[in-house]
Amino acid sequence: MKKILVIIFTLTINFALSQNKIAAEKLVDEGVALHDKGNYDEAINKYNKALELDKDNIFALTEKAFTLNSLNKYDESIAICKLAIEKYPKDNSLKNIYVTYGNALDELKKSDESIAIYNEGIKEFPEYYQLYYNKGITTARTGKFDDAILSFQHALLINPKHAGSINAIAKLENINGHKIPAILSYCRFLIIEPQSQRAKENLNSLKELMSSNVKKTGENSISVTIDPKLFSEKNKTDKPKENDFSTTELITTMDTAQDYDEKNINKTEVEKFARKFETICSSLSEMKKKNYGFYWDIIVPYFLEMKKNNLIEPFSYVVFASSETKEVNEWLNKNQKQINAFYEWTKNYKWKNN
Repeated sequence: MKKILVIIFTLTINFALSQNKIAAEKLVDEGVALHDKGNYDEAINKYNKALELDKDNIFALTEKAFTLNSLNKYDESIAICKLAIEKYPKDNSLKNIYVTYGNALDELKKSDESIAIYNEGIKEFPEYYQLYYNKGITTARTGKFDDAILSFQHALLINPKHAGSINAIAKLENINGHKIPAILSYCRFLIIEPQSQRAKENLNSLKELMSSNVKKTGENSISVTIDPKLFSEKNKTDKPKENDFSTTELITTMDTAQDYDEKNINKTEVEKFARKFETICSSLSEMKKKNYGFYWDIIVPYFLEMKKNNLIEPFSYVVFASSETKEVNEWLNKNQKQINAFYEWTKNYKWKNN
């Protein structure tokens, strides 16, 4: 009889704990909804009630730490992250805890500690792209752009559709003066996120890059500037260097001068862009066998496959979608089938992940 009573008591306790866990996670869901609306204090109250029902609930700890960051309560957030890591050393939810932990340290200007936490998280969760992305953000803030780019590239190898990583690469490669990698990265971003405030800003940056070396100086004259580095001794040797696009950049500059040719002068911005991008792809196709690096191995094949499938035209209008000009809007409205075909192709494209 005593044995039966013990079993009943144990089952009752387990049932109560299970009910508490379900109720707690319902409160966490409500807290997340409040967080998404910007009601951070109310969200924290929900998480605290959840933790009263189910002490150290990993879901509640994860979301509470995240919301505390939004309230700039970084030390409190860090304390919760440490608790979660201690209590649940192998739980999959910790991948987000490591992101929040690193973010909090970064906001406290503890960059080295932040990067160390991201690295710890990466060691535990090597396939979680957000850890590489956030590490890249912190690294970029320290001014180590090349190291940051490597982190963003790693994030893209895991998730090629991550807009944040390709956006960061485009901006940093633009700062670095690497014209073709920046152009390709801006274009890829505008495919993923064609209509947003970021898209408008990136489209302007892309247009500036595409025409940066060519200026109209008079009614019938233009000025073409060639970077001397494109003719450096390194580029004259037969030995390729990583992510060298000097030939394509030179060809792109010369082709941009054709914008002012009589046969092109009355063409729209999109039509000129499409022509120049065709030229870029032709050059990339010719030079690909001789070159290597992340962009040559991962990004370039995507655009070459696009050209092979005769998708440069819809791609160009997608890139310019955020301009909201009359001719772009009219084309997009009249050619929805082409846009659908383009996005169907890009959805099914098989990315390399080497």
